[in-house]
Amino acid sequence: MMVTSCVNVLQSFFNFPMLEMKTLNPIPNFNSTLSLKCHCSTTSPNEFTVSYLVTNLGFSFETATRASKLVRFKASQNPDSVIAILTDFGFSDSQINNLVRQAPNILTCDPHKRILPKFQFLLSKGASNSDVVEIVCRSPRILYASLDNCIIPTFELVRRFLPSNQKVFQSRCFFGYHNFVSNVKLLLDHGVTDSNIRYLLLKTPSIFLIRDMRSALDMVKNMGFNDPSKVNFCIALLVKRAMPKSKWDAKVIVFKTWGWSDEMVLEAFRKRPLFMLTSAEKIDNIMRFWVNELGWNSSALVKRADIFSYSLENRIIPRACVVSYLISQGLIKNNVELSTPFGVKEEVFLEKYVQSFKEERHNLLKLYQEKMDGKKIKENGEASVSY
Repeated sequence: MMVTSCVNVLQSFFNFPMLEMKTLNPIPNFNSTLSLKCHCSTTSPNEFTVSYLVTNLGFSFETATRASKLVRFKASQNPDSVIAILTDFGFSDSQINNLVRQAPNILTCDPHKRILPKFQFLLSKGASNSDVVEIVCRSPRILYASLDNCIIPTFELVRRFLPSNQKVFQSRCFFGYHNFVSNVKLLLDHGVTDSNIRYLLLKTPSIFLIRDMRSALDMVKNMGFNDPSKVNFCIALLVKRAMPKSKWDAKVIVFKTWGWSDEMVLEAFRKRPLFMLTSAEKIDNIMRFWVNELGWNSSALVKRADIFSYSLENRIIPRACVVSYLISQGLIKNNVELSTPFGVKEEVFLEKYVQSFKEERHNLLKLYQEKMDGKKIKENGEASVSY
């Protein structure tokens, strides 16, 4: 009865500390009520639990001692049963060790009530044993979460956006996280389309775990993304959540160094939100080449900020040299949209800016080839990689 009470209290917590095999971060300070319910001494860990963890799971004595403050048992029957079920499903020793370090109290649960029904649900949806192992190792909280109130609703909601059950298993959706479902519903309520939810699920499903989704949505809207049905709205949400404010500010400072204003940064971000994932160093290098080497205005890049995601050596420099040569020879006007040649596919670039100038084709090909890194350009304009 005493152990059952302890387990029930501990199961109300989802964030158990990660127990390392050799070292361990300090255990959180649980309140006195929890300590009394568990009847756990903070100085005299259960000797049997420690011995079991060391002998059966390879824990160090120090790690096992700390783990015994979170879970304890007086006999091996229950933990043996848990480990046997996990082993039968194909979990390796190292995977079982890792699960116990993340969720030590699974050793005291009734595996036939808490673990097997969840595995059976996944199997009923077409998951293989290896799928079950991958899902549990990826999201150990599934072992704590309610099957009826959390796992099934999560599966059914994700299945709405993906074409098959197998895609759900592969999507890295986070079974066992209650805010996963609520955040998906919040995005839908704000006008995010099913197709964009699918994009987020496949691209970065962890976005659905953030605790302040509502404020994140408001922040993106305040930056000028007024249509949640557009994919750029979701991309902007991903970028802003992925980047600390300090890094964002550092990149803005670099842009201002080269003549951009805050509004120009926002305009570029609204057009191509992914460009802000470019490092500040790369932004500076591209701007330096564009302004100092080519003598072109940095404002030309506002409308085509995706240039910052291209390789400076293998794309920007070779194409810029061709365009600069054409301008110097009067073959194209210097008031053209300078950023246009950088966004097209290579075959289109070669056809439009090299092959179409027959008298200069040889010189242009030679110039382009000299600037390419590891590529050889044939006379017909095709590019082939040389090793």
